[in-house]
Amino acid sequence: MHSKKKQVSNRVYLAVVIGSLVMTLLIAGIFYRRNLDTGTAAEAGAPMPTSISSPIPVPVQPLVIDYHELDKTAEVKNLLQKRKDHYGIDKGLDLIIQSDESLKIGDTTISMQKIMDKIRLKHGDILEKTLDLAGMDAVDQGTPRTEIFGIYIVRPGDNIWDIHFNFLRDYFFRKNITISHIADEPDKFGSSSGIGKLLKFSETMVHIYNISENRLDVDLDLIQPLNKLVVYNMDQVFTLLNQIDYPHVNHLRFDGETIWIPADQYAPSLGLLQRIPDVV
Repeated sequence: MHSKKKQVSNRVYLAVVIGSLVMTLLIAGIFYRRNLDTGTAAEAGAPMPTSISSPIPVPVQPLVIDYHELDKTAEVKNLLQKRKDHYGIDKGLDLIIQSDESLKIGDTTISMQKIMDKIRLKHGDILEKTLDLAGMDAVDQGTPRTEIFGIYIVRPGDNIWDIHFNFLRDYFFRKNITISHIADEPDKFGSSSGIGKLLKFSETMVHIYNISENRLDVDLDLIQPLNKLVVYNMDQVFTLLNQIDYPHVNHLRFDGETIWIPADQYAPSLGLLQRIPDVV
């Protein structure tokens, strides 16, 4: 009787051991199969779950030039000086800025692109923008050309004539030509000097931007300190200035709208220099 109980106990023990081994093998098989499927999916290029998110490209932010912080930012200050050196300008302008950049004065940030748009609209130009298919957003046609602007920030006591005159004196000074402080005055017969004619013509080539009212200012005589910008289109201005032979400057002719340079100063192909369009 005792022997039979012992045999039954051994059988139970053996069954438990065998059952445990079977369960272990089943569990191991399940894990092996899962790992095998994961490896196959990875080799086939299937996306793998991960806790690390993919990096999102950060768009390059347009440069914002803070007028009151120029001396504290060496990199921006050096960039602006290089631009001035390129055009041969120093004190005649505060800075040279691109159309895809912005200028900050005090708490106000001014987009140069928006100033360009206002100038074009003022002159009746159609902005090269169309509505997309959804009719929601304005999309530029192609890559817009970068425009370059010279900016003078108005100070107390400034007037538009002196601003232009100082710009011209600075430009010619960098060419080793010294202009008298009375070079803009009429001669003894009352005729305008060549510099005077250039100054009058330059009024058609610049725009006054009112910062506080966010608009172009039509009254050139009312200039408020640190509230208005004198905006020069550098391509237009230097298309004219680079053709001026200063010893013959008094030979210029100006009728209020058009300025002429005598053709015999230059190659015959130049002929007469018509008024440069005053739109950007």
